This record gives sequence, structure tokens and C-alpha cells, in this order.
Amino acid sequence: MADATSGAPEPGHVERRTVLKGVLGAGALAGAQAVLAGPADAAVSGGGDDGERGVEHGWGKVADVFRANFRNPGEVGAACSVYVGGRPVVNLWGGLADREAKRPWRRNTIVQVASTTKGATAICAHLLVQRGQLDLDAPVARYWPEFAAAGKERIPVRWLLSHQAGLPIVDGPLTFEQACAWHPVIRALEAQKPLWRPGTEHVYHSVTYGFLVGEIVRRITGRSLGTFFAEEVAAPLGLRAWIGLPEKEEKRVARLHDAAPFSLEELLAGLIATTGLDADTVTAWVNAVWAPGSVQARAGELGGALTDPKVFATRAWRAAEFPAANMLADARSVARMYAATVSDVDGVRLLDPSTVARMTAVQTDRTPMHGLPPGLNLPADRSFYMSLGFWRACPPLPMTGPGSFGHPGSGGSIGFADPDAGVGFGYVTNLWNYRPDDPRASNLAKAVRSCLG
Repeated sequence: MADATSGAPEPGHVERRTVLKGVLGAGALAGAQAVLAGPADAAVSGGGDDGERGVEHGWGKVADVFRANFRNPGEVGAACSVYVGGRPVVNLWGGLADREAKRPWRRNTIVQVASTTKGATAICAHLLVQRGQLDLDAPVARYWPEFAAAGKERIPVRWLLSHQAGLPIVDGPLTFEQACAWHPVIRALEAQKPLWRPGTEHVYHSVTYGFLVGEIVRRITGRSLGTFFAEEVAAPLGLRAWIGLPEKEEKRVARLHDAAPFSLEELLAGLIATTGLDADTVTAWVNAVWAPGSVQARAGELGGALTDPKVFATRAWRAAEFPAANMLADARSVARMYAATVSDVDGVRLLDPSTVARMTAVQTDRTPMHGLPPGLNLPADRSFYMSLGFWRACPPLPMTGPGSFGHPGSGGSIGFADPDAGVGFGYVTNLWNYRPDDPRASNLAKAVRSCLG
């Protein structure tokens, strides 16, 4: 079989680019220079805005793992932050924000976090639920009347948040400029017929998720998702995080670098290792769901608007609002945001416990994944264990405990909260590794679990 990154795979098999665009979402192929590893001797720094230490007593294991990640598997630049009980206990950064320019990663460096954005978008939606402005079981058309076209009048809001609405792609064609303008995507989704009977199947809505949820927020509040996030989440918590980056923040942005290529065989082996599924099941799953031309493979293209990987490195991409994929943030902000969903953080708590309980109830264990061949048993907790906008802890994504919830992003970033331990966690990187068995974030989360005792 040909290497999945350098040649055409055998008929019936998928290539790496197809897999990445489908399962990991927009931004997955943001093109910077390919590198094999980061600087093994990278300087690691830590601390906070108010003089807090980078690592509190008892949390040294996380710092050890963070440093080790620069040696194996390798980093260019990265940051990690952990809150417990509303307090920062780890805030670390190191390496290079730009390998070619040898620009160091600093305290205020920000980086694209791809689908980690989806967690921030979901938090915005649940703020409206908590305030009584949004009913998860109401039809989307109550808030967005034009959505009712083409047989979509009965789709409830919860099916948008749980990837069950049948709208993972846009038929198109759309240009990148149209996608950045927002409304052309909305008009296309309004007119489009669902690919399956909504509520009976699920598949990852890689990019459309952000437009679907973002438009509901806009209809209710009169504000774009990026503006609502800035005013209702980022400002109260003092976050360095944006969905729609102001131009004045451009100087803080880390350059993205791709990790070493890998073969299709390595991809399958990684999925087998992380899911615990047998080889036949994993192979059938990949070939069915991510084959060239499949729905999942097309989900990251947005009707042709995002087929050129060069757009993900542009100012136009960063300035626009793609609430599924283009937040820029530092690790402290991601951790602080999640901490405020389960704890009081400097007088701010975003969500109350009842809201968290409702929004983290798993949904994708109730419906099969779209595109699977008849008879293929693919348990949700081994493949796509989604609640209402968040991944739930499962064997492929254990986080720090069974009650944990959050969202990973293409390339390796992740943010999550653990309500039982009061943890908020954020990890960001500019060395984008697309392997399903990438150990960097999982090793850091394991160290957090160890420090919790």
C-alpha cells in the first residue's frame, strides 16, 4: 500500500489528507513548513499575569511531562495550563512561536486551536439555555424561521449541538470569501435538505457546526458568535482568546508547523491502540466513513470554500468567524474558560451545576454513525462520544476522569473540565500532529490525574 501522505492509496482506501479534512475539521491542513520535531532543549517558562508561580507545589509532574514532550515526540512551541478549584496551579510555555524566525514562545503567544473552538461555541449556547433564552428541545425554526425549509422544520436545537441534524456538508459551490462573509453559508444551509432523517444518525459536522450554532446565537442576541463570546465569556474572565481575531493581536500569533508524515498503516494502528477496537472494525470504519468522496471527507471542505490549505495561514481566515474551527488562544485562557464552567474563577462562574449536568449527557450513543456498513458495531464511547457540544471522557479521550467534558482540536490542542475534580485544562501547540495516538496532551492529562491523587 502506498504511503498515505506521498502517493495515491490503493483503491478503496483513504489518503491522509482525506481523513484529516473529514474527521478533524477545518484548519487541519493549515500549511506551514513540515518538521520532524521541535527543539529538544527548548526553554520552558511559567507564571501568570498577577505574579503567580508557573507550577504550584505538588504539580511538578505536569512540568516534567511538558518538558519531556519537547524531546519525545517533539514540539516546536507549546503551552499548558491547569486550574483546580478555580485557582491556577500550572501555567507553562516554551519553545518557538516561529521555528524559521527563531521567535520564542512567550506568555502572551496565541495559536490557532482548530476544533477546540467548538467547546467555546457550545459554552455560549449553554449560557443562553441557562438564561432561559434557548430551549434545547425547541425547533431551530423558532429562533431561525428560514431554517425550516427543505424538511427541517422539526429539527430541535439539541441535534445541532450533537451532530445529528444531517447537515455536515454544504452542497456549494462556495468561495472562501463567501464563507468568511457568513451569510452565504447561512443561506445555503437554510435551503439544504438533510442527508439523513434528522435524529436517526450522527456524523461529525466539522465546519457547519459553527455556522448552525452561531446563527442561533445571532438570532437570539443580535450579536455574532465571536462578539457574544468576547463580551460574555472572554471579557469577564480576562481571556486572551478570540473567534475573529482583531488585527492588533496578529503579532502574538504563532506560526503553524506540520509534524512528520505517517502512513495509512500507522493511522490504522493508532486508531486501534486508542479505541481498543479490533483491526477489522477499524479498517472497515475508516474505509466506509472517510473514503474519498464520503460525507465525512467532504465535511471539512464547506462546499469548496476550504479546499486550499493555504487559506488557513491568512489574515482573512483569522479575522473571520468560523465558530467550529478558528479560535486563537493561549493555554491559560482555554483552561480558565473551562475552569469557570465548574468552579468560581476570580468571582466568575459561567455555568451552574444543573446546566453542566444537562449539557454533558451523552447523545451519540443513541444513534449510529452515518455511512457505516450494515452490521458494523462501532460503540460511541470508542469513536465519537458526544454530548451537547462536548466530547465526554472515553477510552480514546480519557481526560482526567469519567465526568470530564471538553473538545480536542486538529493538530493536538484540547480544552476540558472535570466537574468532579474541579479541573480546567488547556493545552495548545503549533506543531500540528494529526496522528490519533499523539501522546502529548494525553500524557499531560495523565500527569494531572497523578497530581490529583
